[in-house]
Amino acid sequence: MLNNKSVCTLFFAMITMLYSSVASSSTTLTVGTWLSPTDKQNTQVWGTWGKWVEEATEGRVTVKLEYGLGHPKTMFQLVEDGVVDASFSFHGYVPGRFKLPQIVEQPGLGVGAEAASVALWRVYDTYFRDANEFEGLELLALFSHGPGTIQSNFPIAAVSDLAGKKIRIGGGVQTALAERLDVTMVAAPATKAYEMLQQGVIDGIFMPLAQQKSLRLNEVTKYISIFPKGMYMGSFSMFINPEFMESLSEHDRNAIRKLSGEKLSALAGKAWEEGDLEGFEIANSAGLVINEISQDNTFSIEFNALVAGMDKEWIESVKDRGIDAEGALKALRSIANDYEAN
Repeated sequence: MLNNKSVCTLFFAMITMLYSSVASSSTTLTVGTWLSPTDKQNTQVWGTWGKWVEEATEGRVTVKLEYGLGHPKTMFQLVEDGVVDASFSFHGYVPGRFKLPQIVEQPGLGVGAEAASVALWRVYDTYFRDANEFEGLELLALFSHGPGTIQSNFPIAAVSDLAGKKIRIGGGVQTALAERLDVTMVAAPATKAYEMLQQGVIDGIFMPLAQQKSLRLNEVTKYISIFPKGMYMGSFSMFINPEFMESLSEHDRNAIRKLSGEKLSALAGKAWEEGDLEGFEIANSAGLVINEISQDNTFSIEFNALVAGMDKEWIESVKDRGIDAEGALKALRSIANDYEAN
């Protein structure tokens, strides 16, 4: 017959076994990231989404970030192969595969990153989903960085000032812009920008303002040229391994999907928009020459003439996708310009 001490011991042993069983049933969702731990994409976007997921699944799914996994272009393959469960990347790093999201990159959209990101998700959901460009992946969100600028070590007053200059580009629409502006293109991931500018390998970059802070570009650039309706945007996706999703219960899969889509796209866009404001303040405090170009400025007029017709070229480039490209472009611009943040 068990005495009181034995009963207590057995009771605590059962509680320990039960706790261990619950703990071991928790699934870790590993997110591969190529940005620094302090970048808003990691702290504000993945960090917030991770908390949402853990709460919605009552701790059955926990989110962990894995750093230093190499070039951002490899993230798609790493997730497809199950090396990590989820990640994000810039579409321009893999030319030819993701043509449709580059609809948001066209010059002159005239909105911030949050409005552009929500518009991109809604247009994808309505016009692009059946084209299946993300085959092998499950899409969590689509987002855009803020309006691109020219950040340089030389002053720019006219398009001719850019001729022959070595400019880092990330791909996508930036490539077409670089060709029109007659610059010498230097392709490299964003994470190499500081080093290349510091060493004089490049004379400038095409990037949004957020990187003045997140990549400390205020330390290695002297001038910023900001176009009145934005020079271009940049499209990104956040994605997850379908097999990982299938390993979860139906309840937890649905919870993750509910927390993704437009909700996550808006979160990512908002974070980048806040980063752009911080980047502007950092650049201004550091004494950079910031040229906010007016619509009737000669430089702006020359630029607009050079980029005329780029949207039609995008429409032509996606003919093989079997979508209503003209309708999608019209919808994107309407949604973006009518969007009001919650």
